Amino acid sequence: MKEIVTYVEMTSRDQLAPAAPVPGLALDTLDRRSPLLLDLHARVGASYGWGSAKRTREEWDSGYAARRFFLLSFEGEPAGLVDYDLHPGDDVEIATFGLLPEFVGKGIGGFALTLGIRQGWILVPEVSRVWLHTSTLDHPHALPNYHRRGFRTFKTEERESA
Repeated sequence: MKEIVTYVEMTSRDQLAPAAPVPGLALDTLDRRSPLLLDLHARVGASYGWGSAKRTREEWDSGYAARRFFLLSFEGEPAGLVDYDLHPGDDVEIATFGLLPEFVGKGIGGFALTLGIRQGWILVPEVSRVWLHTSTLDHPHALPNYHRRGFRTFKTEERESA
């Protein structure tokens, strides 16, 4: 099956077009050793065929040591995950952004993304770019949400899905 992968970026914090706040939605640091990490990643990614949803604890520990993880919670309940991969030159990739299936369609995705973008801009002292990629296999509202928040497409590619 073919998929289209779209890469989007912000090169300035003032490009963020924040969504309206959602009371009760929060973004907090998640320790990489937390049992929630693998569970959240698996549950968020399973519907979209993310290979990362099947990774073991050992794979996470060996291959993702530099990533920073954050828990999205809604009214105190785990609702999703954001993780960041820090690249050279103060380039921050949102490597994972997603909501648990039971929170999809509840009207919280725009503000959840706003929280994730804001965090991306403050992870290191001089962030020059926050970016991510999405695919036609992801939620159909993902790319429109990214564009509404101020991301601009900088590259697209077609590939065979795994």
